Amino acid sequence: MSSRLSSRHARMVAIGLVASASFAAAGPCDLYASGDTPCVAAHSTTRALYSAYKGSLYQVERASDSTTLDIAPLSAGGVANAAAQDTFCENTTCLITIIYDQSGQGNHLTQAPPGGFDGPESNGYDNLAGAIGAPVTLNGQKAYGVFVSPGTGYRNNDASATATGDEAEGMYAVLDGTHYNSACCFDYGNAETSSTDTGDAHMEAIYFGDSTVWGYGAGNGPWVMADLENGLFSGESATSNTADPSITYRFLTAMVKGESNEWAIRGGNAASGSLSTYYSGVRPSGYNPMKKEGAIILGIGGDNSNGAQGTFYEGVMTSGYPSDSVEASVQANIVAAKYAITSLTSGPSLTVGKSISLQATTSGYTDRYIAHDGTTVDTQVVSSSSSTTLKQQASWTVRTGLANSACFSFESVDTPGSYIRHYNFALLLNASDGTKQFYEDATFCPQSGLDGESTTNSIRSWSYPTRYFRHYENVLYAASNGGVQTFDATASFTDDVSWLISTGFA
Repeated sequence: MSSRLSSRHARMVAIGLVASASFAAAGPCDLYASGDTPCVAAHSTTRALYSAYKGSLYQVERASDSTTLDIAPLSAGGVANAAAQDTFCENTTCLITIIYDQSGQGNHLTQAPPGGFDGPESNGYDNLAGAIGAPVTLNGQKAYGVFVSPGTGYRNNDASATATGDEAEGMYAVLDGTHYNSACCFDYGNAETSSTDTGDAHMEAIYFGDSTVWGYGAGNGPWVMADLENGLFSGESATSNTADPSITYRFLTAMVKGESNEWAIRGGNAASGSLSTYYSGVRPSGYNPMKKEGAIILGIGGDNSNGAQGTFYEGVMTSGYPSDSVEASVQANIVAAKYAITSLTSGPSLTVGKSISLQATTSGYTDRYIAHDGTTVDTQVVSSSSSTTLKQQASWTVRTGLANSACFSFESVDTPGSYIRHYNFALLLNASDGTKQFYEDATFCPQSGLDGESTTNSIRSWSYPTRYFRHYENVLYAASNGGVQTFDATASFTDDVSWLISTGFA
């Protein structure tokens, strides 16, 4: 069947689905199949992407005993069982170790191996995402997305049935349109099987961010673009495409599709409305024919460039070039899922504007509080008889999160305008410079204490959800449970990251 006849057939099927009662039950991959462009990869930690799918969505591993749990939907075609994850991960930390492929092709995503890129975030295999960094609700039911911090990545270099060479394919991803940076490259899609840059046209992946090194769109970004290797393209050439808008949606649908000398970028608000076409036309010079290799990446570039950040909720790759009408039906399905934000915090509540102290709870250290000595954040012994200077240094004003209003920032009482922030995973007291990077480094999300006590909080980084305020040899770090640094040691981790929050000394 010709591609034009396939497109006409897909439009007719999509129209029939919209008119039928069965449309509400159809998942995105059911809709793609109806247009003769079946999913060959389907990944989501939030929901099933087929109406009949009831298998595993993803796997988590907990730090306390290194056991794993597969998370499935609550029912066939339904939302992930977040409660099972919460119970399994209670009083410890969990990582997302596998994102299962729902298509039946076995194209699961696992921890990305080392690649050709050897940037500052590289250290062997990429990091895995924390399991609680991206909570959302779908039709009121809680689920978790994949919060990708710099250095985090997933990959499958031995994928089955994905497009290779100049074969046609389509893809979409639902992302957080407010979580991005300008580093390379927050991608989802088709990449090299060697984890190295093998040349122009060897990739075809969705990119999201505000990089201007190659192509870019209108305004200051971020933009949905395509990573075709050695270039992020917003249109026909690696320059500006004013039809590719800066994105402001909290939940974003991003689409890229390509066939022989034709490709398109489309996108829209994943919570309401329809899709827009940001580019549709011929391939860039040097990118026709394509030389796609068929690996699948998430959160990284084709050569494992892993300095980017973003949040992924769901996405698929198809065989064949989907019609606009089928994509419109998929967008309607995504909107009907009703993605919405939910709380990023738990445990004893904090009050913006209040001065607080943070007391260590580890046995033998309970006379120590988080304080600062110049720019160094540490713990010091503080009591009612301490000097006024020390009391002020151990007091912190709670502020609305500089990068995310759902979390908090901590301003020094004695040095107004200076905040606790992480830098190379040490906690420092620095004056705000007003940059996006500083705001992200200085935003933290309290949760119920990992020590299991109802009176304590553990305070995790918003931008690195696997990392928590931890005292180690009386110095404060943003530490992960069992990471590669000395201060990531598992011994006494849950106690060291649990704090008793009281009224400030000053």
